[in-house]
Amino acid sequence: MRMRTHVSLASVLLISSALLAAQRPAGGPAGPLPDQAVADAFSMALTGDSIITRRLSVYTEPAFLRMIGLIRGADVAFTNLEMLFHDYEPYPMNESGGTYMRADPALAKELVWAGFDLVSRANNHSGDYGVEGMRLTTKHVAAAGLVQAGVGESLLEAREPKFLEAARARVALISVASTFPDHSRAGRSRGDMPARPGLNPLRYTTTYTTTPDGLAKLREALTASGLAGGGRGGSAPQGAPQSLNVLGTRVVAGDTPGIRTAPHEGDLKEIAAAVRGAARLADYTIVAIHSHEGNRDRLVPAQFLVTFARAMVDSGADVFVGHGPHVLRGIEVYKGKPILYSLGDFIFQNETLLRLPSENYEPYNLGADAHVADFNDRRYDGDRRGFPADPLIWQAVIAVPRFRGKTLVELALHPTSLGHGKPAFERGRPMPAEPEMGKKIIDDLIRLSEPFGTRITYRDGVGYVDLAAGRTK
Repeated sequence: MRMRTHVSLASVLLISSALLAAQRPAGGPAGPLPDQAVADAFSMALTGDSIITRRLSVYTEPAFLRMIGLIRGADVAFTNLEMLFHDYEPYPMNESGGTYMRADPALAKELVWAGFDLVSRANNHSGDYGVEGMRLTTKHVAAAGLVQAGVGESLLEAREPKFLEAARARVALISVASTFPDHSRAGRSRGDMPARPGLNPLRYTTTYTTTPDGLAKLREALTASGLAGGGRGGSAPQGAPQSLNVLGTRVVAGDTPGIRTAPHEGDLKEIAAAVRGAARLADYTIVAIHSHEGNRDRLVPAQFLVTFARAMVDSGADVFVGHGPHVLRGIEVYKGKPILYSLGDFIFQNETLLRLPSENYEPYNLGADAHVADFNDRRYDGDRRGFPADPLIWQAVIAVPRFRGKTLVELALHPTSLGHGKPAFERGRPMPAEPEMGKKIIDDLIRLSEPFGTRITYRDGVGYVDLAAGRTK
């Protein structure tokens, strides 16, 4: 059990200026805080996706327990719960977020054992087993003692912040997803019928740009096939871009071909309002998003995600944490606040589910006598493709930001490995990365973070973000 000493934020603020001056020269290199400064600061342990199907508490390796101690030692710890807990009372929906996720409800307590306090629930698997699966998961997660956010009986409930009463601060969590089957999206009511239960969505628009000549050729091809959309053609007003609607996708003429995404204005406005409200009722506000979408590359966050993350900080978020693509993405320090575009996977045990519905077996022509292992072999071609064959899927970090008052004074990145190359029934459990792998993981983050102006150094197996550089933004 985590031991916490009560120190008021007011007293922390009184000593902050002197301690900051003594700890590190302005603009100096990143590195660990002195022991006393660590004890005085408010800390968070932040992780990415947790797809848990097996117990954690049975393992006793010293390195594993040290990693668990890191999580337990933080004032508050967070993970994205990309799992549903039920005993197969609900039926699977006709569409899922990929693999239909379900685990024994008792495993919710394993997350508590590991030290977690907060879990996000808005992700592409929230609705795999319909509304009943969502509700049962909410019940089992609450019974385990975890604070959860991101789903609800209506859009308003799914959007609202949830609060953790920690010994040294009150922490708010708002959970959002941009990747989801549409049936999982929560809705609102006008009072004449019930609202639709579901997750807190962030929709986005995508615009493709091609040359004027390319647009003309596309229009000709679509017209010939009978698929031409209702966009503007050559009769567009002078100076206005030509555009075309192609099966719901907007294509415009421009000088440089490319893809542009932007967050849905209504969703952005409503989520920002929830963040502003939470920031007035909590010491710290965390916004978490499940977002698979990349900017041509899965390692680079989509444009709409960058816009959204910065808008959340502008609205009062102290931390923005991303998850979903199952790989690490870069880090940005925006107005002194950490934006972690993706922390990768904390637990990735999607191959050891107990059962799968027929919708998973049918695309691989697997009959009634096939089981989960057969599905895995067919899906991943005996580990030669997909998740098992991709080493980046099995590399992640635990991010530990420390705050003095509202000031971020340290952001440490602890590399973890989930056992790439091990058998399916072993891989997916996190361990501290070995030194060579740990340096490789931090080197990847250094490269991915450079476009955001973020500098990271690697010391004694841990990455440290240079906060002096980030405060200039």
